[in-house]
Amino acid sequence: MARPPRITPPTWLTAGLKPAPAPIPWAAVGRASVALSAPLAVGLAAGQPAYGALVSMGALSGVIGDTADAYRMRVFNIAVPQAFGALGVTLGTLVFGHGWAAVATLTLVALVSGMISSIGAVASVSGLLLLLNAVVGAGLPMPDPWWKAPVLLGLGGLFVLVLSLLGWPMRRAAPEREAVAATYRTVAELYEATGTAAYDEKRQAVTSSLNQSYDLVLARRARQHGRAAPLVRVLAQLNVVIPLVEAAAAAHLRARLVGPLSPAIPAAVRGLADAVEEGRTGAPALDGLPTPERPAERAVDHALRHAAAVVHEADPDPYDVDDRLGRPAALRVRARRAARAVLLSETSWRYGLRLALCIGLAQALVSLIPVPRSYWVALTVTFVMKPDFGSVFSRAVLRAAGTAAGLVLAALVLSEVPRGWWDVPVMVVLAALIPAFSAKGYAFQTAAITPVILLLSDTLNHQGFGLVLPRLYDSLIGCGITLVAGYLLWPESWHVRVADRLADAVADTAAYVGRAFAADGPDRGGRPRARRKLYRDLSTVRSEFQRALTEPPPTGARAAAWWPLVVAVERIVDATTAARIRVDHGAPAPDPAEVAAVERELRELANGLRDTETLVEVRAELPGDENGVLAPLRQEVGAARAIAGPDLR
Repeated sequence: MARPPRITPPTWLTAGLKPAPAPIPWAAVGRASVALSAPLAVGLAAGQPAYGALVSMGALSGVIGDTADAYRMRVFNIAVPQAFGALGVTLGTLVFGHGWAAVATLTLVALVSGMISSIGAVASVSGLLLLLNAVVGAGLPMPDPWWKAPVLLGLGGLFVLVLSLLGWPMRRAAPEREAVAATYRTVAELYEATGTAAYDEKRQAVTSSLNQSYDLVLARRARQHGRAAPLVRVLAQLNVVIPLVEAAAAAHLRARLVGPLSPAIPAAVRGLADAVEEGRTGAPALDGLPTPERPAERAVDHALRHAAAVVHEADPDPYDVDDRLGRPAALRVRARRAARAVLLSETSWRYGLRLALCIGLAQALVSLIPVPRSYWVALTVTFVMKPDFGSVFSRAVLRAAGTAAGLVLAALVLSEVPRGWWDVPVMVVLAALIPAFSAKGYAFQTAAITPVILLLSDTLNHQGFGLVLPRLYDSLIGCGITLVAGYLLWPESWHVRVADRLADAVADTAAYVGRAFAADGPDRGGRPRARRKLYRDLSTVRSEFQRALTEPPPTGARAAAWWPLVVAVERIVDATTAARIRVDHGAPAPDPAEVAAVERELRELANGLRDTETLVEVRAELPGDENGVLAPLRQEVGAARAIAGPDLR
């Protein structure tokens, strides 16, 4: 007799409950323990435990925002959100106990918070703390006068900042140098994967590592080159990774046709990574490299020797180091762009209105229905309605699961541990869980933060075990409001809306093909920048797909159907780069008519993607030399057209 099939929950529902394979950030664990427990100890010693709890709350915000590697970025990432958090708690404190005035104020704050969150990562955290602290200030009694709460919260954030900067004198350039060395190691793994099915995954890792390294290095790029000679050297070492990555595309094609590369090549790249990390100079040692014979092999050899020369150069010419691959624009220009994006962007207004609606409903509900410590409902809405953190639907589910797990731990603490000095060692342990669990996923982060907030709230309210069940009910109410008012009422939130972004990437790919094989020769400065922009855009599209995959049907199923097309477009970019590299190193140039035909097919594909949400197979015959340099590119374009194209029937 056949066994009945096992009933298992769908993948889109359980994906976020699997811990991510991320290492534990031990330094952050130590900082969190000290930053949240020390203020409690000082407050108890001074006879003002409530003050200590407020400082610890400010430190909690700092711990959540302390995600950067470079020290200068840490100052920015912690200080700016703390300023917005101080403004938020001030506004909340001023409307505490004022009923509908509090509802109107928090709704307006939510609108502003949602709109500024669309600017970037720091603005997103700033908007989060602005609303978060406004909700706390409007829901919890704060010490008089009104300015005391923002000062205490700010002290907590300042304490985290000081702890984060203790290693600055010894490791000022270490994060940037370590990031560049890590990029070289991902490139070594890419060369090891050439010719295998693992190549695409390794290339994505290289793209992610390059993005992180450029973000770190260029955020510190001095406007007067001579003032930061070590940084100039790191940037020069990072720039010469680009030819290595481009040559890897040609090496991948060569490995598929001929066989694997010599192990000496990835070993040499790892040697460069060690030299970058250790700051070594002198004559590079590249013994044991094979003699190049084919164009792809000559490209790899040339890129490797050029990288070795730059990596071991002690003092590169600061005016010969190209930082146009991603240098941030002037602060004035970025501020103007940010203001325009906030005020004129449909996406900004849409998210601001969604968040304002949810917060307004949450506050109105708890104003009409007596809910103990009702601020937790709006807090739940605030945490769940973060679109840059993932799917609203999945975050609501994960928030409920994480809160339930966190409340179990909180119940044990509040019922078994006496209040007072015992709070300090308990906070040492609970605070350490926050950075350790945050790396594992949103549900795990929620489970770690929940008991910390409840312990600090109990220090202010003295409700003890009575806090536990109301917090669970409040969380479920907040999740319900978010699912209805922030998800179901907005159809665009549960439809796949990545076609336009992907179509733009395909159109840019067509332009990249034309630029690479232009009649007047390749644009050697523009081609790497165009390629970097393409992969950044495709990385963003990948993130949107990953968010969509966690949505319930039909959204998740549609996203899964489109996923192969994202991979196909990335392969087209790689095939274009490989062809250009082979031409640069001796292969015959393609016929301009053949290049034009590839461009035409890609532009037709881009236009078709903008007109449909349903993938339609299109068979495309691209004429050309079967032994020519563009043959692999034509195959990749044909594969993409077989996945999707305009419905011509």
